[in-house]
Amino acid sequence: MTERQPMHVLIADDDPDDCLLVREAFRECGITNPVRFVHNGQELLDYLRQHPPYDDQRQYPLPGLILLDLNMPLKDGREALIEIKSDAQLRAIPVVVMSTTSADEDIVGSYRLGSNSFITKPASFNGLLDVVKVLGRYWLGTVKLPGNGSQA
Repeated sequence: MTERQPMHVLIADDDPDDCLLVREAFRECGITNPVRFVHNGQELLDYLRQHPPYDDQRQYPLPGLILLDLNMPLKDGREALIEIKSDAQLRAIPVVVMSTTSADEDIVGSYRLGSNSFITKPASFNGLLDVVKVLGRYWLGTVKLPGNGSQA
């Protein structure tokens, strides 16, 4: 039996403070999966399509899960989500929208565009810890995802 590689998580968020808090929450929750960050929708698509500077597949492997902020520069999360779910090579990667918005139009719109989940970013670090625990338990520990051969 071959040893399974841990699933990589790619987080697309333009707020450096949010990125720092999410990284810390993953650490505090004991989630050891490799986590990478991109800061706008264009970087996200460059990463996923392995365009420079993300063309080294060992250093920048395709993620098993994407956490996506909706409001980013250059190409926002909605535009990136449309491109991800329209691409036969990428559409199977689960995308969890994690945004400060809780507007019905953003929630409904995200699901219509193909997101697998929608989470409103919590206002406190303790709330973020709770969200990351649930994300870790569900997406990284329970569900079976394509390309993993077993539970994620």
